[in-house]
Parts: sequence; structure tokens; C-alpha cells
Amino acid sequence: MIWMNLFALTRIGGLAAALSLAAAGIAGADPNLVMPIPVLNGIHGLPQLPGPAKAVFQVTGMDSPNQTQNVNVLGTDLGIMWDDGNGRMLTAFGDTAGLGLPNLLVGSIWAWSSNVLFRSGTHDPSGGIFFDGVVPNPLPSPKIPGIEISFIPTAGISVGGVQYLSMMSVRDWGEPGRWETNFCTLAASADGGQTWGQLPSTRRANVDGFERFQQNAFVIDGGYIYRYGTPAGRRNAGFISRARESDIANIDAYEYWDGGAWRAGDARAAAPIVGDVAELSVMWNEYLGRFVMLTTDGANSVVLRTASAPQGPWSEPRVLIDGRALPSAYAPMIFPYQTGGDLYFMVTQHQQYNVILMRAPL
Repeated sequence: MIWMNLFALTRIGGLAAALSLAAAGIAGADPNLVMPIPVLNGIHGLPQLPGPAKAVFQVTGMDSPNQTQNVNVLGTDLGIMWDDGNGRMLTAFGDTAGLGLPNLLVGSIWAWSSNVLFRSGTHDPSGGIFFDGVVPNPLPSPKIPGIEISFIPTAGISVGGVQYLSMMSVRDWGEPGRWETNFCTLAASADGGQTWGQLPSTRRANVDGFERFQQNAFVIDGGYIYRYGTPAGRRNAGFISRARESDIANIDAYEYWDGGAWRAGDARAAAPIVGDVAELSVMWNEYLGRFVMLTTDGANSVVLRTASAPQGPWSEPRVLIDGRALPSAYAPMIFPYQTGGDLYFMVTQHQQYNVILMRAPL
């Protein structure tokens, strides 16, 4: 049925139009200008990479053993993973291309949902990550340019039996590596991720210091939730705030690292802890006895930093994937279970608009 629908799109010329867009190259962060069909997008199989990181498993798409097209996920990005508090992994993906009513408002032949959630019991990723459940489009968006073109997860965590997602409301896709947000907010689920609701009291517009926390990453340490932040887009500075675990949804209870101390209540006090970063993923690593941070840098390389404390100081970046070897890669997200001397993480390859599992030695 999937392929019959694709052939129908070809007959009306829509697929040909999408192919011409894909051939023209990546237009910034805009996910509408993608071709997630293997071979037609010029990709089939895992990339062969020089350097320390290796591609080990296709997580999503028609080339994946997960066969996510069977739940209408032909293409997607991000892959934010966390333990649900009961030993199972939840993974939130971002803008998701499927079949159905095309989003003609943005010139796309695909039907788009702004997020999708998968469940997994995988703890050993050496043989891949396999999904056994899905929650389609848990937090819908109107997807209207100039109002809200997408509602995208940037971080996930479980606290006290409740699942939390940090979400950004994207108003428009802009220049390469830049997009405009309306606000960031938390959404919560009390039933293990099956149903979700926004928490209106956590909504913060892109002003008054909160422009530094439009995109997030979470870490729990010593009774605190550490919430890392960057402005919308890439090639930005990174910042950090924290609150007691019980105050995760009380944005007014957060403290902000000013470079030397924690300052309560004023996001404008936050000082950069890293520079030249994009989407962040941070986790404590038992093997190193340090916190690890993954992101991409200004050369679009996937880089690793480490620190002994959540706020740093953070080490100089170590390149895991050279941007020249995988130029359309972004959003490296750390697998949540310890794997000894290897670090597993997901990365999105924009050219195929799907997510790959990577492994790199620590």
C-alpha cells in the first residue's frame, strides 16, 4: 500500500518535484524539503565513516529493521532517549514525514506530524535499537507558517513517575541553522507517555533571558534537575539552569549559573558554559566518571566534551564525526543506558531524513 501511494504521487508529479528539491541541496533546517525514500534520496545502507565513530544500525525509515513506514513514519529526526523510570526507554522524534494529506502550505508533498514517540526494551544497543510500541503525534501542531510551523521535542526525562518533554514552538524556518520560536514549554504524561498535555505555567517566550533556553537537555544529579539551554538554531552559546527535582515544572524556582555561582529567578543572569553548539545531549558517564556532552559545532562535526560538574568547566571538543564525512548530520543524542567504554548515540542524517545509531570509543 505504501509503494502504491508513492507511485500515485509520482504520476501527479509531486514526487518529481520533491526530488528536484532534494537534488538542490539542504535548505537550512526546513524539514519540508526532504526526500525520505531510500535510493531516491541517493542513500541506501549505512554510511562508512573515517574516524572514531561508526554507524551501526538504521533506526528509522524504510531501510530500518524497525520498518517504521508501517506506522507511517517514512522520515523523521532527533531521537531523544530517556528511561521511563520502569526500565524501559522512550524515544521522542521530531518533524515526521508520512503519507496522507500533504502540507501544501509549505509546498510539501508529505503529511507532517510534529512529533512521534516510540517505546523500546533495548538495553544493549550493540545489535541495534528495536521498537515495540508507538504513540503517533502526541503533541499536535497546526503547522501554519507565521503562527506555528512545528512543535518539536528537545529533551525528555522521567521524574517521580511523570514523563516530561521540553518542547519548542517554531514559528518559521529561517536561514540555514536558524529558526524562530514563539516559546519553549514543558509537556507532561502521567500514564507512561501514552497521553500528553502542555503545562501552560511553564511556557516562556523568546525574551527576558529565556531566549537562551528555547532548546534544552536534561540531567538529574544530586537531587537537582539540570536544564541546559541554547537559543533557537545552531552555532550558539550553551547555558545551564537547575531546580530541585520536585520543582521541575516550577520555572520560577530555577537558578541560573552566572559563571561563578547560582543565581535565583533571573534567566538573564545565565552566562555561557560552552560556545559554538547546536542541539545538546548531556549525561553522566560511569565509565569516565564525568559528564559527557554531545553536539555539533560550526563545521557541522559531531563533538564530545566532558566535565566533572554539570556546569563545567567543559573540556575542549573532541571530534567524533567530521562534518566533511557526514555533512548533513545533526542532533547527536546519547543512549540512556551505560555501555562501558563505548558511547552509543543517535544522529540524524538530513539527506535521507532519518536517524542512525552510532558507536564511538570513550
